Amino acid sequence: MGRYVVRRLLQMVPVFVGATLLIFLMVNVMGDPIAGLCGERQCDAATAAQLRSEFGLDQPLWQQYATYMGNVFTGDFGTAFNGQPVTELMAAAFPVTVRLTIVAVLFELVVGISLGVLTGLSRGRPVDTGVLLLTLVVISVPTFVTGLVLQLLFGVEWGWIKPSVSPEAPYGELIVPGLVLASVSLAYVTRLTRTSLAENRRSDYVRTAVAKGLPRRRVIVRHLLRTSLIPVVTFIGTDIGALMGGAIVTERIFNIHGVGFQLYQGILRQNTQTVVGFVTVLVLVFLVANLLVDLLYAVLDPRIRYA
Repeated sequence: MGRYVVRRLLQMVPVFVGATLLIFLMVNVMGDPIAGLCGERQCDAATAAQLRSEFGLDQPLWQQYATYMGNVFTGDFGTAFNGQPVTELMAAAFPVTVRLTIVAVLFELVVGISLGVLTGLSRGRPVDTGVLLLTLVVISVPTFVTGLVLQLLFGVEWGWIKPSVSPEAPYGELIVPGLVLASVSLAYVTRLTRTSLAENRRSDYVRTAVAKGLPRRRVIVRHLLRTSLIPVVTFIGTDIGALMGGAIVTERIFNIHGVGFQLYQGILRQNTQTVVGFVTVLVLVFLVANLLVDLLYAVLDPRIRYA
């Protein structure tokens, strides 16, 4: 296991460098960031030259990337165009989005897996058909529609929640935004669990456990559910990074100043340092989540062993 982890960590290095390089190149072709600094009026030549020199934009692109990566390994993600270090923006934004992601993942794990088990064990029955129709509706409705409807009902009409989340963003105020963020993924988790459970019910090891006279609860939890959760764990592991980076719509609806909000502001103002810095951290989140998912395979399925 230890050798496998070391090998995977070494494999993550070129993936990280390649992903950050692509992000750096794509962000730097969005437009001229200096033009965004001067507002509606065009910068004069002297001011534009001074700003390019100050932010290192007068250097060749490869040199800008080399300088950026050298600073990243020392914990310096650059300075936003408003003069604020990007690390300060991260310190304010990431804890909020992490809390929102935790709420969303809990909805996926508890509600999604529970509905998946219920429908997987009741395949073809009315409850199975009803849940399948419900998940199809959830997948079909855009997230911004779900968010606006829940905000209108729970926040404006019924007054159960605050329409906008406070700057501190406590867990209590993130329940509805977390449900909105997790809605589509929750539907996919339900369907994945249902399909995997239904397929594994016909496996030899399940029939053997039933033939040995083991209690139904033990057969489901110890034998059937563990191996059925492998595709679900794979989906949730990759979905963590997607939830953190894809929360732009949810955070805009509920006025949450997290990662999605900062990315939106960075793209809107063509602030390359902010966008590249935040996406670099999200790349690390994706890589670490994928590694943890691979390690969980051996826990869920005893037939899997890493050399």
